[in-house]
Amino acid sequence: MDTRPVTREALEPILYLLQSPHIDVQHGASAALGNLAVNMENKLLIVRMGGLEPLIRQMLSPNIDAQINSVGCITNLATAEENKMQIAKSGALLPLTRLARSRDLRVQRNAAGALLNMTHSAEHRQQLIGAGAVPVLVELLGSDDSELQYYATTALSNIAVDESGRLLLWETQPVLVDALIMFVNTSTIKVQCQAILTLRNLASDDQYQTQIVQKGGLDSLLPLLQSEYDPLVISASACLRNLSIHPSNEKPILESGILPCLVSLITQSGNEEVQCHVISALRNLVANNEADKTPFANAGLFDHIRAVLVNPASSDVVVGEMIAALNVFVLDESLWPYIIDGGFLELLIPLTRSQHVELQYNACVTISSLAGKAGEASDRLIQVWDRPDGGLQSYLASFLAVDEGMDPVLRSVALWTVLLLLESDSPDLVRLVTSHPSIIKNIDKIASIDSLPESELRNSAYTTDSLAGLRSSRGFMDSEGPGADDGNLDESDDEIYNRMITIAQDVVSLVQSLDI
Repeated sequence: MDTRPVTREALEPILYLLQSPHIDVQHGASAALGNLAVNMENKLLIVRMGGLEPLIRQMLSPNIDAQINSVGCITNLATAEENKMQIAKSGALLPLTRLARSRDLRVQRNAAGALLNMTHSAEHRQQLIGAGAVPVLVELLGSDDSELQYYATTALSNIAVDESGRLLLWETQPVLVDALIMFVNTSTIKVQCQAILTLRNLASDDQYQTQIVQKGGLDSLLPLLQSEYDPLVISASACLRNLSIHPSNEKPILESGILPCLVSLITQSGNEEVQCHVISALRNLVANNEADKTPFANAGLFDHIRAVLVNPASSDVVVGEMIAALNVFVLDESLWPYIIDGGFLELLIPLTRSQHVELQYNACVTISSLAGKAGEASDRLIQVWDRPDGGLQSYLASFLAVDEGMDPVLRSVALWTVLLLLESDSPDLVRLVTSHPSIIKNIDKIASIDSLPESELRNSAYTTDSLAGLRSSRGFMDSEGPGADDGNLDESDDEIYNRMITIAQDVVSLVQSLDI
């Protein structure tokens, strides 16, 4: 319908007729308003001219047709963000909630649609909760009508975005997860997608993560991961990513047979969201798993990651996620040999010059983690000392050059990498580092800095949140390493800068103690 904007003069008689004592006149007026409310300018004008009050009176009418037209009109009006606060303040939420239980399907659909339109901001979600909408929406999950199922699951998915909403659902709706899993298995595609997204949002909390798995949610997700319909795969992989966070879910997830499917999706899916979700899930499973991780490697995990990294079509976001996962995998004793023998160092070194902040950061930290294995894999690190793209020595030299204005967080990672190489007990590696024309000289200069230059960290791209990744590099952010701070990530500029200087001083002390 091509509905054009109308003037106040055109709306005034319709609003007047809306208040007629004759029900047929009211029907006609509310139907006309509903049609006009398809246009955004008209939606706003209707509310500004006081159209909500007579519409609410019609909603309270016992006449079904009056309810259908008035609720349908409010549903349209509620798609405009500016109108939502006025609708919430007008007292419309209580009658809308009541009419969502109507015996007439048309009234139910319109009311449920209006409630859904009011769930797109945290403030309005709280107002809906106050109006008692949550139990009504859960009741609607039992309807045979797919439209009602869709409206209810989507509204509940939005409510589950908020921690307070999830807590309310947990405390008051014990059958919710069962109903959602049933939809995942039996409903239409659009309801399936929304049911999975609701489970994903619920799985932001520990109790739901375990409950969804205990109630058989994994069996429902596996077929959807193999679907040819991208929205289903995106929803299912996002849900699995959240479920994989809980350590107690690691065993049932692996026993479900889902691992090969996850690994294959790294390359088989052409969707970036899916790639990021599945690699995050795999990263969680490895981090939570105390058992032997060789099944991950046997499933082809590193072949698929390598294929993404060498593919020029792979986006920086996806490549960054793959490297962040590698930094977790390298900490595992059964997986790091696959990484260092798989030629990943040759792929990581050029990425230290990436213009993408997170990608560059993750590449540097992963190289540092691999340097922690220098005692057992010195040959591989020696092979990449001067290639590709100048090799490891070029990366370290450029990040340690004191006149380059390098970010102190990245410089600290480079310093820590040097320290690990020197601790490797490999005479050849120690010789390469100490005989380099600039690496040790520049570290000497860094170690003797007394104060924080104003320009160094004030514009750092690597803030408190990004420092969390350094926990993966052996000792850099934990009690084992120099400059340990009990894991406190809320560091000031001075603290980060002082950490850098401390590591540099430790390198200098170690060099002085070596018999070179």
